Amino acid sequence: MSEGREQDQPDERESAARPVTAAARRERRGSARPAGRKDAAAKPSEAKKSAESDADAADRKGRPTRARGDQEKRPGFFARIVRYIREVVSELRKVIWPTRKQMITYTSVVLVFVAFMVALVFGLDSAFAWGVFKVFG
Repeated sequence: MSEGREQDQPDERESAARPVTAAARRERRGSARPAGRKDAAAKPSEAKKSAESDADAADRKGRPTRARGDQEKRPGFFARIVRYIREVVSELRKVIWPTRKQMITYTSVVLVFVAFMVALVFGLDSAFAWGVFKVFG
């Protein structure tokens, strides 16, 4: 399946050393991951399992979960505020900001749409008011 992707988009990987969009980054990460181990389907014998040392098992599994008593202390109030501001700034750097031309276009589209909706609601309100006035006098 990954061969089909490479055939469909051969120039994408050659032209861009670093992906620009988030979708391209996800695609690149997904294609870089191995499909899986081929020997995972074959189960090792029980003799091999008992022969494995605890260190090998720990390397495979990762580190154990910390106990509740070993939890780290919570940072102070100002440290949390500074961390929050740092994270906000880092997220804002990821935003793709519109150009001036795009901003003017988007703003004008929104203003025209709002003007149209105001005129539509005003027209419907006037029509219903005229109808109610004619019916009930």
